[in-house]
Amino acid sequence: MTATPPAARPDYGLDAPGVVRNLFVAGAVALAAGAAASFGLIPAAFTGAWFAGAALTATGAWMVYSSKVGKVRDRERLLDRVRWAGGERVLDVGCGRGLMLIGAAKRLTAGKATGIDIWQAEDLSGNKPEATRENARREGVADRVEVTTGDMRQMPFPDGAFEVVVTSWAVHNLYAAAEREKAVREITRVLKPGGVALVKDIRHIGEYARAFEAGGCEVTRLTSPVTAVLAAVVTLGSLRPGVLMVRKGA
Repeated sequence: MTATPPAARPDYGLDAPGVVRNLFVAGAVALAAGAAASFGLIPAAFTGAWFAGAALTATGAWMVYSSKVGKVRDRERLLDRVRWAGGERVLDVGCGRGLMLIGAAKRLTAGKATGIDIWQAEDLSGNKPEATRENARREGVADRVEVTTGDMRQMPFPDGAFEVVVTSWAVHNLYAAAEREKAVREITRVLKPGGVALVKDIRHIGEYARAFEAGGCEVTRLTSPVTAVLAAVVTLGSLRPGVLMVRKGA
């Protein structure tokens, strides 16, 4: 008998691959400088580079771990916050290769999960709709998943089209505060009154909370302030992660 090959596992890619590369390169340079200073090869003032090198390298390692292991576990804990009925219309804003999109689709029976992205490779390795559809196929939810190309600042959906909106590590890729506010307003617009949005990001969480509240939403912070402070210290202020649960007023 011919053995049945194991099903291929989904591949959700490496987040911000260019940033990860730069962190490891800069970390290696700083560690080398610290070592050289310790052996008297360069001025002793560079001894402190040990700390910067360790912080940079640890940040890069954390991003790799999060991309390959941590973010799947976090997805499940986050999506469990929603009281699923199975028939929801779900939108994943900045869906990438489908991490949150597919996690939501696995909780649906009669509903549909739609992902929107502009597919920037600098934000996620191998970021393209074909990869998202392939991951949905591997996870057995291809019939419940739809992906489309579109900008989170001007989404091609009517008002109140979705009972649940999710977004993870996406909105911060808009570098101007005014553009991020547009994205938050769009999430609020397409969310059905009484619907729920889950917003996870590596920075700007307070800014998002204020924008949602200005749009008439109730906002609950799910991340401990201690966790955010620790992340900021370890990453020299580059990461300030947080999660919001947003409920739109009826």
